[in-house]
This record gives sequence, C-alpha cells and structure tokens, in this order.
Amino acid sequence: MNNSYGRDLDLNLLRVFAVVAEVGSVTEAARRLYLTQPAVSAALRRLTTAVGAPLFVRSGRGLVLTSRGERLRAGVQPHLQPLIDAALAAPSFDPSTSERTLRLGLSDSAELWLLPRLLQVLALEAPHMRVVAIPVQFRTVGAALAAGLDAAVTVADELPTSIRRERLISGGFTCLYDPRHARLRKLSEREYFAREHVIVSYNGDLRGVVEDFLGKTRNIRCSVSSFANLGALVDGTALLATVPVLVAEQIRKVRPHLRTTPLPFPVPLGTFEMLWPVASDDDPPCRFARAHIQQIARAMAPK
Repeated sequence: MNNSYGRDLDLNLLRVFAVVAEVGSVTEAARRLYLTQPAVSAALRRLTTAVGAPLFVRSGRGLVLTSRGERLRAGVQPHLQPLIDAALAAPSFDPSTSERTLRLGLSDSAELWLLPRLLQVLALEAPHMRVVAIPVQFRTVGAALAAGLDAAVTVADELPTSIRRERLISGGFTCLYDPRHARLRKLSEREYFAREHVIVSYNGDLRGVVEDFLGKTRNIRCSVSSFANLGALVDGTALLATVPVLVAEQIRKVRPHLRTTPLPFPVPLGTFEMLWPVASDDDPPCRFARAHIQQIARAMAPK
C-alpha cells in the first residue's frame, strides 16, 4: 500500500466483505456481524466503489465472488483475523520478566522516602525493570509529563485534564538540628528566627517555605536547591533546617544523632500526589508501578 495508507478505505468494510464472502448471503452476514441487512449492503457498495470493480454477483438466492472479489479475499484472509486478534487480545505483562524502563518524575523530598522502597519492591517482583528518576517540582512537573514521563510524585498546582492525579500522602514540617552544636529545649518563635538556617529554595534565592508562608525572613546562612544534602549540612553545625517530617525521618536513619523539634508555628505541607498521563492509564507496567507507589505511600502515612 502506498503512503496514503488507504485513506479512503474504511478497514471495517473488509471485515464485512470477508463474512459475506464466507457465507454467501447478506442476511446471514448481517446476523453474524450484529448489523442490519441495509448496513451490510451499504458497506458492500462502499467497498465496491473504493475497489472500482464488482466483488459479488448473484447466483440463485445467494452471492458468489467475482474474479476481483476472489483476488481481494485471497489478499485479505491471511491478515484480517490476526489483526482482529491483535486488537482484542488482552495485553500480556509479567513483572518477573519485564525489561521495561520506567521514567518517573520525583520531587527531591519524594525521592528520599519513595525511591529506595520502590527499588526494593522491584528487586523482588520485577528484577529486570529499571527506573530513570527525573527531578521535578510543582513548577516543572506539567512540562515533564508532557515530555514523556510515565508518572510523577510531587506537590502540584493546576494541571491539564490530560493528566490524572491521585492524592498519596500529606504531612507537615519539622525543625532538624544537631544537638551537639545547637542546644534547643522548647523552640520559641523568637529563638527560631534568631538562629542561623540552611534552607531549600527552588528559585535559587534566600526565600524558602517559611518566608513564603509567614512573610518573615530567617537568618539564612546557606540556600540549596534540594533536601538531599541537608543532613550533611546540619551535621556538625548549629544550623537549623526546616524540612518535611518524611524527609527528616529518612535523614535520621542515616544520621541518628540528629534530632527534630516541632516548629513554633504551623507550616502546612502540600499533599504529595501521583500524576500520570491519561494515555498510560491502561499500560500494564505503569499500572504495576502505580499500585506499588500507592502501597508505599499508605505505609508511610502518619498513623
């Protein structure tokens, strides 16, 4: 077939043709196809026009193929049923043998609490699947999903309707510190703003979540773009770091000598959501990964 891919030919007509050729009757073909007789007759007329030659002639009370019809059937029969089978077959997916590479967008904080657990699950259930983790945050996740991510986990703003979203986990912030250098009892708001801080700023400036939420400026010694290294920056210093509770828990697993204390004011943390393109709704490897992300989030949720 040429590059037009038969743009004037409805491939459904070939299925009608094949059934009529098999049974030699418009009435019987209509019954098998769950169509009306006029619909079958109209389909044959359209196909005859597209082919440019008669395909059937009447013989008694039935229909028989012309020589052009015979050639068409010979060309159609080997391919029509495999096409139908391929269209109707349920997708086959075995996580134990799948070699799919998943592209996941993760905020830096989600990467800390989600990715290690997800990799543990994959090692047990899908040992050949791979993950490419792409850094995203609420300003960039929409474009990243449009560029080909299979899913993302982050806090998000408004997104187009082509993106599915599901709430995963919510939480607040806490203050992380090294008690060997920063001696805190009950942290007051006055002491909090008097001490030096290391903050995370996605804008590359000296504004973080506290400045945005309270409109008050901290005494900032260092601003970084990710939560990933905050534990190392706090360790051995008197710096305070205001971090999501989930992130603090992961940092303290590596540096158990660090401590947390409640903030002297509430700072709400937006809800982590799982986001994915509508087009991957029924993709088996993506559904497999999303199900495990949901399970991990449920296990991590505050009791």
